Amino acid sequence: MAIAPTALPASHPGPVFFNPPGLYDPRPNGYSHVAVADTPARWVLAAGQGGENAQGELSPDFAVQLRQAFDNVETALRGVHAGLGDIVRLQLLVVDHDEAKLAHYSAEVLRRWGEQRLAPACTLIPVPRLALDGMLVEIEATAVLPLPR
Repeated sequence: MAIAPTALPASHPGPVFFNPPGLYDPRPNGYSHVAVADTPARWVLAAGQGGENAQGELSPDFAVQLRQAFDNVETALRGVHAGLGDIVRLQLLVVDHDEAKLAHYSAEVLRRWGEQRLAPACTLIPVPRLALDGMLVEIEATAVLPLPR
């Protein structure tokens, strides 16, 4: 993954994240405005991962569910030999979204991606409810990998 904060290089072997001039700096909120992946590539579309553990149990705590949902995304991606660095886009569905939940999300992204890397493009969508009773967050991930040789 390369970082090009204000300009997009002509070509790059992996995903490039950048924040064009004229748009606010989204890094404190845990995302980048644009993700570009040159093709040909293998696209990985991970279904929405909730905050349930391997036994299907959900914590009532949003922060715990958020961490588990990210763990579940990582587990799904490892199954196809991918990781967080391959993600180009996230979509978050959050029940009863508020600024406190955004702060949890931003902190979790910083913990997982670090300060030296831009996070993927992301859309956070507030929703009234998710598929399961007690489910507070769901994360979909799109990753891009080089084609197998």
